[in-house]
This record gives sequence, structure tokens and C-alpha cells, in this order.
Amino acid sequence: MIRALLCVCLLLQQQSTAPPSSDVRTLLQSGLDAENRHDLDQAIAAFRRAADLDPSSGVAFLRLGDAYMQKRDYAAAIPPLKHATELNPDSLPVHQLLGYALLAAGYASEAVPHLKMIEDYGALGIAQLQADQPGEAVANLQIALAKAPDDPDLLFYLSRAATAYSEQSSEKLLTTFGNTARGHQVRGQNDYALKMFPEAEREYVQAIALRPDLPGLRLELGLVYAAQSEWEKAEEQFRGEARLQPGNAEAAYRLGDALLQRGQMKEAVVELQRSDSLRGDMPETLYALGRAAASSEPSVAEHALTRAIELEKDTPLAAQAYLTLAGIHRRQGKTDQAAHEMQEYRRIQALSAHPHS
Repeated sequence: MIRALLCVCLLLQQQSTAPPSSDVRTLLQSGLDAENRHDLDQAIAAFRRAADLDPSSGVAFLRLGDAYMQKRDYAAAIPPLKHATELNPDSLPVHQLLGYALLAAGYASEAVPHLKMIEDYGALGIAQLQADQPGEAVANLQIALAKAPDDPDLLFYLSRAATAYSEQSSEKLLTTFGNTARGHQVRGQNDYALKMFPEAEREYVQAIALRPDLPGLRLELGLVYAAQSEWEKAEEQFRGEARLQPGNAEAAYRLGDALLQRGQMKEAVVELQRSDSLRGDMPETLYALGRAAASSEPSVAEHALTRAIELEKDTPLAAQAYLTLAGIHRRQGKTDQAAHEMQEYRRIQALSAHPHS
């Protein structure tokens, strides 16, 4: 595509400037012939002589910069391309090449205006990320990704830009609004990620005191308690979150799991079924439902565990589902079925122990 644009650019330049002299034309043709032979050093020498001979020839400077680009000598490409933009400030292909050269050479901030001009959203987003403009980078990379959803480079840079933007936003929140509920929440999240559970608890308690009806706070505080197996406290927080957000499937699942951990199976079944109705086919919910219903409602448990196995295939969660099913069927006297399920459990356990065998 760049080569085609350059051909258009050359035509435009030849129309907008005085025709080159015969000597310059000869040197340009010599450089093009050398390029076609993949002799870039010879091409660069020819284009350089043409540029020296006619400093007003945008074609010569463009060809020189392009030859350096082909050689991947991006730093050397910048001066002639800058001069080409001075001679032809409205030429989009020249701005495109200069933007690419600046970006490749590490001059991201300088590349941004040129890439904006040509509306190359992918390269622009990359330049903005490197120029410490992650918010703008996210927006432009998303536009580029919409046109090329399977481009691994765009996905990579969008992921980096989103992370950088999140960190930048969090830093601003903590610096400017550190004593708000959101500030305490972010600190709580950070402490939780570092397994600093007492510190995380303190931050969440302060956040809830400031904004008791803010969705998500009780759920996250409950996770802090669950990480320490303080299931009574976890249940209290998850129940509070479920009251605030009755349509939140995760809140229902977390409450059901806390009840399961505390041995309150019937209540756990109710909450886990509610979670499943809100957002179906979540393997963790189905497995927890299977465990909770194993004794009181074996048909419900069997259905949930079978579906979890279908979704998870040969994962450790599927192995645990097989183990739970085997216990249900053993109690029902279905020894052959239980034996098969134990065989599947051991098979997956072996796979997990030797994943590459």
C-alpha cells in the first residue's frame, strides 16, 4: 500500500513543482533501477546526488527517505523526509512515511501529528501509547482493531494501552480523590492483590462507611474475608451485596458458595440456582450447585455437575465434578457409573500432573 501511495505522491509532486532537470531525472531513474535490483546502497547514493543537485526536488528527497526506510535505517530516513514535507506540506504519503520513520526511530511524540494527518489509527495509537497518552491510544487502537480484529500487534498494543490508562486513572484517583470511597476502594483492591488482607479490609470498611449503597464494595470486602476462610463475615458481605444488586449473578454465586462453605446446603442451593438463572453455564456456579445439592437434591446436582463437565472437558474443575458425581452415584448404588466417573477423575488428574506426556 505504501508503494502505491508513493507512486501517487510522485505524480503529485511532479505536477506541483518544476520538472526536474535531465541530470536529476537520470539519477532518479538510476536509483529506481538500483531499488529494483535490491541494491539499496546504490539507490541511496543516486537519490542523494539527485537531492544535492536539486534541493527543491521533493521527489528526490522522498525517494531518498523511502530508500532508507527500505533499508530499515529509520533515523537516516527522517531528515530527507522532513525536507520533503517542507517542500510538499499537503502530501499525505510523505507525512505517512515520515510518521512511520519517526515512530520506528523512537520519536513517538513527533510522529503523532503526521499520523493524525493521515488517519492511520493503528500507528497513531501506538505512537500515543509511547508518548504517554494512553487514553487517546486506547480510543484509536479500538478504531483500528474494529477494521482488523485479528491483528495480534493491535491486540498487544491495545492491551498495553488499556493497562497504562487504568494505572494512570488509578494514580489520579488516589492523588486527587484519595479520601473518597473510590480512593479507599482502589487501595483496597491493591492491598487484596498483594494479599495484605487486614489493610484491604480497613480500606473497604472506610469506603462502605462513606458510601454504604455503592455497588461492588461489599462483594470485594467479602472476597477479602473468603480469602482468609472467614466464611461468616464473607456471607454477611455477600448477602449485603445481593440485597443491593439482586440481578448480580456473581453476588448470588459468592453468597451461595459462602453458605456452602458454612454447611448451609439448602440455602446455598437457592442462591446458586438463582445465580445460574441470572447467568447460565458458569462452570464454577454449576460445580458449587452440584456440591450443595448432592445430598438433598441429587437430580439437581447430577444435572449441574454433568453440565460443568461438558463445559470444562479435561480441566481440574471437571475432575472434581466427576469425583462428586461418583459419590452421588455410589450412594445410589450405581456402582458401575461411579467406577467410570472415578476412572475419569483419575485420568484428568494424571493429565494435570503430566500435561505434556
